[in-house]
Amino acid sequence: MTNNDILKKLRVALQLRNDEIVEIMKLVDFKVSTSELGALFRSEDHPKYKECGDQFLRNFLNGLIIHMRGTKEAKPEEEESL
Repeated sequence: MTNNDILKKLRVALQLRNDEIVEIMKLVDFKVSTSELGALFRSEDHPKYKECGDQFLRNFLNGLIIHMRGTKEAKPEEEESL
């Protein structure tokens, strides 16, 4: 299974649109356009197909964590000790 397959399956499972994926990537300061995303979601035999690299998938997963759970905040007992 390729990174492209993983990205496609996550997009379908989480019902994400391309513009939502762009926003998720912005959360980790990774700029991507909707046309670049379209190239990742094309079939492998298409002339404008682009392979999804490890760095792109890693940043998407990190952004997805922030999107779903929010940023990591200090616990209340940690704030009292400061």
